[in-house]
Amino acid sequence: MNSLLFAIAAYLIGSVSFAIVVSRVFRLADPRTFGSGNPGATNVLRTGNKAAAALTLLGDCVKGWIPVALAVHYEESLGLGDTGIALVALAVFAGHLWPLFFRFKGGKGVATALGVLLGLNPILGLATLVTWVVVAYAFRYSSLAALIAALFAPFYYTLLFGVGAQTLAVVAMSVLLIWRHRKNIGNLLAGKESRIGRKAE
Repeated sequence: MNSLLFAIAAYLIGSVSFAIVVSRVFRLADPRTFGSGNPGATNVLRTGNKAAAALTLLGDCVKGWIPVALAVHYEESLGLGDTGIALVALAVFAGHLWPLFFRFKGGKGVATALGVLLGLNPILGLATLVTWVVVAYAFRYSSLAALIAALFAPFYYTLLFGVGAQTLAVVAMSVLLIWRHRKNIGNLLAGKESRIGRKAE
């Protein structure tokens, strides 16, 4: 019962789209109406407002971290176990992808996935973040960096902790993240993908 309640709360937290909220606060165009149409930090950055993009990134990351970190911290007292934590991780990530508050049309989940991984284990999250940064710096494609980081995340988790319910949760998030980037994959193959920092036209 505790696992279900925690998961519902996590989904509701994940449903808060910081790209849309921050854009409204900064009086920017709705991120769903330009660029990639994705309500995420990379698209907000296309407005040229770095502060708004940074706040979006931070907000989406923190909302992924908070419920998972709390679930890990109170695992024993609430009797959540590995399966309960895995459920919470998937719930907050699903909330970002299909937000209740924004007609179930959410972002691609990169920042929120990072927050979830940091909540599961800081070393896991940092290893995945470093992978993203290296690829993004080398190629200047946020989507490519996200795809490669998503592929490595389950490998890092298995290397650190072995196979279990949380491993399956990380794999599921990676699969969903890659699926949400299917259009980007096509653009990358066609040489049409926008580079990091390019302003919306």
